[in-house]
Amino acid sequence: MQTFYKICIFLMIVGGINWGLIGLFQFDFVGWLLGGSASVWSRIVFTLVGAAAICGIPTLFSEQVSEE
Repeated sequence: MQTFYKICIFLMIVGGINWGLIGLFQFDFVGWLLGGSASVWSRIVFTLVGAAAICGIPTLFSEQVSEE
């Protein structure tokens, strides 16, 4: 399960950086990298980022502290 959350965090970071680039420079890096923001591959990445964010919601309310 730890690997799953690491993948989710990675996807959320990618999404956050992409939104930062859009906000600051009006540059969609994921869309640029994968052939436009309307391409199938970009939409898959955007969907995975959104799903990762939804999967990360329970960690906001978890009182368990990870000690690694």
